[in-house]
Amino acid sequence: MPFDAKSFLATLTELPGVYRMLGADGGVLYVGKAKNLKKRVASYFREYLSSPRIAHMVSQIAAIETTATRAEAEALLLENNLIKSLAPRYNILFRDDKSYPYIVISRGSYPRLGFFRGNPDRKADYYGPYPSGWAVRDSIQLLQKMFRLRTCEDSVFANRSRPCLLYQIKRCSGPCVDLITPEDYAADVQLAAMFLAGKQQEVTRRLTRAMEDASARLAFELAAIYRDQIHSLHQVQEKQFVSSSKGEDVDIIVALRESGQLCVNLAMVRGGRHLGDRPLFPSNAGDSTAADATAAFIRQHYAVHPAPARLLVSPLPNEEEGGDSAATLAELAGRPVPIQEGRSLTQKAWIEMARQNARLAILARNQAAAQQEQRLAALQEALQLAEPVKRIECFDISHTMGEKAVASCVVYDGGKMRKSDYRRFNIRDITPGDDYAAMRQAVTRRYDGIAHSDNAGEGVAPDLILIDGGKGQVASAWAALADLGLTHLNLIGVAKGEGRKPGLESLIFPAGDGRPPLELAADHPALHLIQEVRDEAHRFAITGHRAQRGKARQTSTLESLPGVGPARRRALVARFGGIAGVLAASVGQLAEVPGISRDMAEKIHSALH
Repeated sequence: MPFDAKSFLATLTELPGVYRMLGADGGVLYVGKAKNLKKRVASYFREYLSSPRIAHMVSQIAAIETTATRAEAEALLLENNLIKSLAPRYNILFRDDKSYPYIVISRGSYPRLGFFRGNPDRKADYYGPYPSGWAVRDSIQLLQKMFRLRTCEDSVFANRSRPCLLYQIKRCSGPCVDLITPEDYAADVQLAAMFLAGKQQEVTRRLTRAMEDASARLAFELAAIYRDQIHSLHQVQEKQFVSSSKGEDVDIIVALRESGQLCVNLAMVRGGRHLGDRPLFPSNAGDSTAADATAAFIRQHYAVHPAPARLLVSPLPNEEEGGDSAATLAELAGRPVPIQEGRSLTQKAWIEMARQNARLAILARNQAAAQQEQRLAALQEALQLAEPVKRIECFDISHTMGEKAVASCVVYDGGKMRKSDYRRFNIRDITPGDDYAAMRQAVTRRYDGIAHSDNAGEGVAPDLILIDGGKGQVASAWAALADLGLTHLNLIGVAKGEGRKPGLESLIFPAGDGRPPLELAADHPALHLIQEVRDEAHRFAITGHRAQRGKARQTSTLESLPGVGPARRRALVARFGGIAGVLAASVGQLAEVPGISRDMAEKIHSALH
């Protein structure tokens, strides 16, 4: 039954809010926010729509749900949360959830200069955000060179008896051992804060006056320090080939559709200094325009990250999709946030540089995709497979002398490792150290749902299964597939070569295949792909095993000892301080604990060792 838009629109409010368009299966097609819900939703049901993609989406609408909010800013936050959690197929989705780093200057007599990632609070002064950790660390090094602020942790600072190496190489003024007064240090902190705020010219003027005063007082060593600071500041300014004397905070957002890719490049300017950029490739872009992408990015990014003084955007957001972005950002930030194209020569240079970097990111992404296709084609040819390989799953087992065995299954799909599909299996009910039984159990548990499901959505069968191991592991995995009736799946083992050196691996086929082990050249693209997937499976298995082993060792071993109940356990802990002390105790020392006989002490010692 077609969606009755006219009847639905008659019931809609004109308040701001969020709307969710649902398909016939109840799945969310699209999430959007509106300043006026009725007007915005009605725009989807007019005769001419902005793109074939939107028209196709509207043709699938079976229902629309709405949530009214008190203000458009609230709608923006709700929209962002729903897009990230529901991932609707028609929303341009930017997975840019990683927090951005800041420079932090703590408070107190001798404030600390440091790197910070997270949500800023009011306990310190924060400068940023920066596009990358590299940009923060580079800036910290500059500040150390110019102003010699400490970067050590408070615990280290409070316990030093002599200055560290940073003092010796003139990157710190030695406040830990009172080699600078709090007043002089506070002056350096103030200059650093002014520099971060973009007031480089004022910093230069103050340093120049201080140098001249020191010279007049014949304090030539102090004057030389100020001279070096001024020189360092000039060097920094010279390095900024694209900079602004206004000391402004600006984000440059450029969207570019080229060579089949849609890229949004975010560049950041803080205090007039260009700090680098970050290219982002959205999901579900379809035939969306660059203007659609800038609109989506602005709404999603600034719903969770602070907005700078202004945004330079090219192209400007699609008026229909994001024309009210400036008003929404102003409401979120509590101040106007202009959204404009570049006007001055400097702003135009920033935009052009961001556009060029977006173009380079697209080129690199396409080259990487072409390389992956080449590797997959080489793999199909090397293994003589009838069908192209798209999805590869690789298994590995990790344990320590049989303890806490963990199997990993990592997935390569669509030209990249797909971490959302990774799986770990805690191996149970086998003889400790039996790798063959562990592999058989892992493969069985992974593909049991596929073998016994009538619904294709229950799991995706791979085009190729890799087993990290030789003939024994391959035989165990193949036996598991045979039990499940899945021997039509392609399977090979990756056996390490002599000395376990990369490039000397042998590819092991199941016994029923009849082919001898295959050894590819060390520079073969198929072998490189196999090594990459195998190494990732190994890494994932080891991290899982270490986590399980650590968890087990954090649990008191005393709880599993026969005859040691709560009272005796408390007595042991009280006497030896914990499991480490009990492990180090001799039988005689254990027998001295009240309630533990010599015979019981021998049993405890034997069980623990």
